[in-house]
Amino acid sequence: MATDEEHPEKRRPGRPREGGELRDVILDNAELAFAEHGFAGARVRDIAAAAGVNQALIRYYFGSKEDLFDEVFRRRGSVISGARHGLLDRLLEREQPPSVPEIVRAYLQPQWDMKYSSPNGAAFVRLQSRLHAEPEEHALRLRREVYDASAKRYIQALSVALPQIPREVISVRMAFLVGTYLFMLNDLARLNDLTDGQIGEVGPEAMLAHLERFLTAGLSAPVP
Repeated sequence: MATDEEHPEKRRPGRPREGGELRDVILDNAELAFAEHGFAGARVRDIAAAAGVNQALIRYYFGSKEDLFDEVFRRRGSVISGARHGLLDRLLEREQPPSVPEIVRAYLQPQWDMKYSSPNGAAFVRLQSRLHAEPEEHALRLRREVYDASAKRYIQALSVALPQIPREVISVRMAFLVGTYLFMLNDLARLNDLTDGQIGEVGPEAMLAHLERFLTAGLSAPVP
């Protein structure tokens, strides 16, 4: 008699393949669901069905729905934060101190790379924007855990590059930077409305260049 191993396409829901592979399948489908419906709207049973497993297996691997959401966010958020650390390390290793545009580009680039890496990468960017709009302690805790260490390093680098601007002002402007790039990265701007359709389609690299110049000017603006 043929077995599931001989015909893997007949494997019943809940029958694990490899642990790591199955975890990624669940996380990929949870990521899409949370990005589309938010934490409250996404249902574990729908995530399980999309992943081809039963709900008990999701509980076995991840625990509660909140734990699953946290793992989804940490998985790619840690990639972005790690890439930011790496890019800043390379800038600081040079003999010449990094400029403000270079620091801004290094901070933004991992988000752009993530969005255009895959449908799931784009889904994570949408999910992240949802989380940044949430004031609840859970959302704040996740954002602090994943992003604060890299963000504070960039604030320090900007403080060195802009010694005439107090660190607390740079910190406030960094918050403006985060809000601006998330808004633009999620295609929420009304560029063609505001330009009466004259600007047309703005590609990813052109948008990133516009943002780099705009955010550099804002960070560098004189303090009254």
